[in-house]
Amino acid sequence: QVQLVESGGGLVQAGGSLRLSCVASGRTFSRYHMGWFRQAPGREREFVAANSWVGGSTYFADYADSVKGRFAISRDNAKNTVYLQMNSLKPEDTAVYYCAADTRNEPSSPSYYAARYDFWGQGTQVTVSL
Repeated sequence: QVQLVESGGGLVQAGGSLRLSCVASGRTFSRYHMGWFRQAPGREREFVAANSWVGGSTYFADYADSVKGRFAISRDNAKNTVYLQMNSLKPEDTAVYYCAADTRNEPSSPSYYAARYDFWGQGTQVTVSL
């Protein structure tokens, strides 16, 4: 079992920034594919960003169109942690943000589908006010 614990959510004004963190358990974090998803009230969970292991020590990041240029995903394998830096936040970014891990330990391109991930965090609320 892999446990994921998110932190860093909160209330911020439009145009502000937040950094979410997700600490994962497990000994092979460097080979996990990590993703961030979000779910707003009344809406389905949607992909935000992914950082995937593509082999060796190489990782590839990708983003939803709605956050490209504003959000950045990164990881620190020494700390078993993945981050989501969110800048220029908009009210439509308001949601519960979830960290997810695909722990198959196989090189792969980023996955945009929630079903691909086998472990999830509890979520952290991000609220962006006008």
